[in-house]
Amino acid sequence: MPLIGIAGADVAMILFGWLQEVMNPPGRARTTMLPFWFGCVAGAAPGVAVTTNIVGAAEIPGFVYGIFGSLSVFFTSFAVNQWLQYRQVGAWRDYAYGEQAYLVLSLVAKSALAWQVFAGSLAT
Repeated sequence: MPLIGIAGADVAMILFGWLQEVMNPPGRARTTMLPFWFGCVAGAAPGVAVTTNIVGAAEIPGFVYGIFGSLSVFFTSFAVNQWLQYRQVGAWRDYAYGEQAYLVLSLVAKSALAWQVFAGSLAT
């Protein structure tokens, strides 16, 4: 059952990101960050749950710590990218730049996860 709660929090985070896009179209006169902050709270819940499980576990393979760390960095970088994009900071003034950054982050995050799982499964 806890996985359903984690999945639900992830879905909520994604839906808040979508709401952020709907409420802040390109060319807007004003930006609201409220959906972003709600998404950050929803997105933090699975991180807290996973951290609690890792800390409370009797034994964890070393590669799991690497996966946990890299996923934490990548999930945070998605939020930072969105914040920069909607606040139009530097190169993120160009909406397309932020979207390209999402594509690169997604590719790198998924590739890193796949390689870490693959390498970790071979090591055990």
